[in-house]
Amino acid sequence: MSYIKPADFVQTMIDAGEAKTKTSTADLILRGTMAGIILSLAVVVAITAIVQTGIGLVGALVFPVGFCILSLMGYDLVTGAFGLAPLAKLDNRAGVTWSSIFRCWGLIGLGNLIGSLIVAYLATVSLTMNFSIDPNAVAQKFIAVSTARTVGFENLGMDGWITCFVRAILCNLMVCLGVIGGMTSRTVAGKVVAMWFPIFIFFALVFEHTVVNMFLFPLGMILGADFGIATWLNFNLIPTILGNIVGGLVFTAIPLYLTHKKNSAAVNAKVETQATNESFTEAALNAK
Repeated sequence: MSYIKPADFVQTMIDAGEAKTKTSTADLILRGTMAGIILSLAVVVAITAIVQTGIGLVGALVFPVGFCILSLMGYDLVTGAFGLAPLAKLDNRAGVTWSSIFRCWGLIGLGNLIGSLIVAYLATVSLTMNFSIDPNAVAQKFIAVSTARTVGFENLGMDGWITCFVRAILCNLMVCLGVIGGMTSRTVAGKVVAMWFPIFIFFALVFEHTVVNMFLFPLGMILGADFGIATWLNFNLIPTILGNIVGGLVFTAIPLYLTHKKNSAAVNAKVETQATNESFTEAALNAK
């Protein structure tokens, strides 16, 4: 069967979390950079589709292609690490500490930022013909979206900050389900389908994603959007990071771990007890 049962893919989640905390610095940064590049290009595709069709759902339908590609290539988003890496600590894996988890988050996040900034600059060159013409319709859409989700939140004060934080929680609930979805099948087609739907949901509902926002807002500023780095950090990126941690860890990874890891352990113990009893019975019969 191509479908992998929850008790089995939860074990894969824990193993993946442990592996991320023990990956070399160079590999974490490289994988994070490539993930940032691919996801940023997917954002450009999605916004272009929205501008061309005037239908937001079309952009949401095509955006998951980037997530699927980077996942199949084994690249890393910090949002996925928010959910998976702490599971190794929760499972008492040897050598996994909170220090190693924070290191993992920081290095992947750094790579994601590097990749996002690279594409932000290159996309600006493409959209403005190397800064020789005014921003086209797609570029104007980027300016409008980035302004609405920074200055718009700032104008609401704490209400805007909380709104961004809540949208980030809901976002990474879905994104981590997408990451885990890739572990639920043994076939590429099955993995893609399982990843596609949750990512579609987060983009369609305009939730806040750390890596997407590492690209979207620098791009908006390069194109001429009227907000600065402080506004982006205080009213978007910081609440987004915090919300993504809560959504991925508290609402997605831990519930799966608590129910399926526990039940898996109970089933395994029952099987081992039964096997032991059968061995004793067989030994007794042989003795007779």
